[in-house]
Amino acid sequence: MNREITTTPFGRRPMSHAMLEAQAAARDCPATLVADKWKLFRMITEARPALGVSDRSLAVLHALMSFHKPGELDSESNLVVFPSNRELSMRAHGMAPVTLRRHLAALVEAGLIIRRDSPNGKRYVRRDQEGDVKTAFGFDLTPLVARAGELEQLAAAIRAEELARRLLRERISLHRRDIAKMIIFAEEQELDGPWSAISERFIPLARPLLRGFDRAGLDALAAALDDLRLDVEKLLEIHVNYTKSNASDVQNERHIQNQNPESSFELEPGFRKDQGANTEADWNDDSEAESSDRGDGGLADHPIHSRNKLPPKAFPLGLILKACPDIVDYALRGIEGWPDLVQTANLVRVTLGISPDAWNQAVETFGANEAAIVVAAILQKGEAITSPGGYLRSLTDKARAGSFSAGPLLMGLLKANQKQHEARAG
Repeated sequence: MNREITTTPFGRRPMSHAMLEAQAAARDCPATLVADKWKLFRMITEARPALGVSDRSLAVLHALMSFHKPGELDSESNLVVFPSNRELSMRAHGMAPVTLRRHLAALVEAGLIIRRDSPNGKRYVRRDQEGDVKTAFGFDLTPLVARAGELEQLAAAIRAEELARRLLRERISLHRRDIAKMIIFAEEQELDGPWSAISERFIPLARPLLRGFDRAGLDALAAALDDLRLDVEKLLEIHVNYTKSNASDVQNERHIQNQNPESSFELEPGFRKDQGANTEADWNDDSEAESSDRGDGGLADHPIHSRNKLPPKAFPLGLILKACPDIVDYALRGIEGWPDLVQTANLVRVTLGISPDAWNQAVETFGANEAAIVVAAILQKGEAITSPGGYLRSLTDKARAGSFSAGPLLMGLLKANQKQHEARAG
């Protein structure tokens, strides 16, 4: 084979810069290069985004490489394969001839193969009297060997980029979870601080799904969450230091009082009697007040009992996750049961800017499970709902009047998701 000769395509197919560059690389390829063809194909598959070829084009390349019988591509040997269109189509899983030609052209333009066309455009081989290949017309795989080092670097760079993106997504998910829980804690404990402003900063950082972000977008989002988390932790640190200071003052005061044993002896009998009675009454009052104020009955950490008005069989959990798949991205350890859904919804309502009062009223009206379903549906609707908190309050008021249930809302989302799936498949 004369690799030093520049060839042009048969018929009306034009010459291109990619063809010239590929043939120049083949001419300059050292005669000592050897590459395992399937390891090389794996590197090409990893480097596919940088090469600009589709997965179906790689299926055609895989079929072409299978016609080269040795397991290695040796730059000293003849690397031209000359399958018929029928055989090539069969090894490309029955690909149509028109589609096959399109992907062959894509591989040529990507500089992965060279088209060595005969005078009449047919693919064949001429051998000498000893049976050795004298001339072959078909597709030359030499560029794969010549670019083996470059392809390995491209594959390594893409692996490193993918790892960096994966680490960024993990970092963002952890920030979102931790910040949401810290905001919930601050709201429940009614801590001093600009928590409304913190929530407003958090909402736009928590709502977008990460699938559509490029590396720059992930970097920017992670940096913004870093700054917000630092501010939240500073506020909580102030609260912790203040609590420790008060506890220290109380201990000092008790220590001073205990220095007077006579006073302590006189007060102890009456103190025990009165304090025992008050403790039980205060405990009952505080428990009822706390349950009423929080409205979630400890939903983030405990199973649902009395507030769980919705029977689990009313809406299968699988149906809910099919209608509202976006909420799964916010789950801490997946959603395997109703408590997981309620816990995740309680986190999501912070990201949506839904106030504790709106959430508590929804739980009181719907029950915890159905309130979680409604929050999941609001999240799924995305930008279509400009005020998630107001929307939840409106649905809660309708539910009190008996004019709303979550069923039609779920069915509408299921139909919308099905239409989107059919549109993508078409």
